[in-house]
Amino acid sequence: MNKTFRSFLILIIVFTLSCASTKSSKEQFAGINEKLVSRDYQGALMQIEAAKDKFYKEKEKALYYVDAGMLHHYQGNFEQSNTLLSKAETAFDELFTKSIGRGAASMLLNDNVLEYSGEDYEDVYLNVFKALNYVELDEFDDAFVEIRKINEKLALLEQKHKKMAKQFNTSKEKKKDFETGTNKFHNSALGRYLSMLLYRAEGKLDDARIDKDKIDEAWQLQSHIYNFSKPTLNNYLNKTDKAKINVISFTGRAPDKKANTLYIHTEKDLVVIGTTKENPRGKQNLETLDLIPWKDMKKGYHFKFQLPFMKTRKSNIGRIEVFIDGNKAADLQQIEDIEKVALETFKIKEPIIYLKTITRTVIKGLFSAKRKEEMENKIDNALLGFAARLATDAIVDATENADLRISRFFPAKTSITEIEVTKGIYNIKVRYYSKNGSVLFVDDLGDKNISKSGLNLFESFYLN
Repeated sequence: MNKTFRSFLILIIVFTLSCASTKSSKEQFAGINEKLVSRDYQGALMQIEAAKDKFYKEKEKALYYVDAGMLHHYQGNFEQSNTLLSKAETAFDELFTKSIGRGAASMLLNDNVLEYSGEDYEDVYLNVFKALNYVELDEFDDAFVEIRKINEKLALLEQKHKKMAKQFNTSKEKKKDFETGTNKFHNSALGRYLSMLLYRAEGKLDDARIDKDKIDEAWQLQSHIYNFSKPTLNNYLNKTDKAKINVISFTGRAPDKKANTLYIHTEKDLVVIGTTKENPRGKQNLETLDLIPWKDMKKGYHFKFQLPFMKTRKSNIGRIEVFIDGNKAADLQQIEDIEKVALETFKIKEPIIYLKTITRTVIKGLFSAKRKEEMENKIDNALLGFAARLATDAIVDATENADLRISRFFPAKTSITEIEVTKGIYNIKVRYYSKNGSVLFVDDLGDKNISKSGLNLFESFYLN
């Protein structure tokens, strides 16, 4: 076999392997949305388990833990859910610490080939669901531990990513200082709400009142996240002879990740970042987004790359009502917008992803250009030379896929209500309406023995 042709075949093989290892897979989720809407959580679990070995590799182990852990929660397998969510939490922490230690050495690696260390909102809200698991298991002390973790993680969120930026700034490849976005989410109303209910159930009203004040503070200081009406909590801490029913509802689906394709054009000592925009005549023009000084850069190179962004998913839910023994008892009021938190916390690390991806793309692109020049000097066959150049370009493009890995089963919004009744047995139903007023689903929670003491907290889900 001709030596040059053999080299070309090796190049194609490398290209194929590179594509497979640097692309996020979502095949394992085909058809799973329908299972969630129909509340077939067991079927969704079986689909995830069947995909475990093929689509959840060792580098996606944390993603498997959180996906399976959430589905077990919806299925009512609270101990199994906590086991998996605890493994996810440990893996998130260990893998992020590992990524900081790897630091500058990982500058040229596509994020898809690295271990998935979780989105910040996933790491925060898994503690919410662990707390709810412990409430279901009547283990309040452990539930308090999980709620405290929420506050601790939010306090350290920005500093966590500053450590990563500091490591990248030690790289000799960097052309611009790595910086983080600002954390604008410090206080979870949902976490405070659960804490308030637990303290109230234990008779610690002063502690419960502190949490209630913190819920008020969330609306005062984080209006960019809590841009909806604050739920009415005025009577929550009042003394009463009645028993209290608390219903918490999780609806919708947290954001998915999509890819945005951008382009790099080089000038002397400058890298121009652009995107294509269609003009009135239907032609694509390049719109400049950013300019990055780049010492010793030559004019005339053109590369493309992808960046991940979070995209919210539509929900048709308009309102939610609770029925007690067949009679409407209350409307549910929103207390948390998980999808908005996901978007906001993603902004903290977005500048790091942006600059790292550009740096990697330019360095790989320049290397590719050099390889093409070497091939042109070695390959006499014009057709083979052209194919080799195309393959070299394709390798760079194909290995610059955005990292689209993300958990699939966190809800988008949380709503709550409280209903006072005399102690006894009551049938509780949660009715979900579309935005045009038609009934989408009725969640029959069954007959519940409501006591005056303790916590009568019931969950409902409609992930639509």
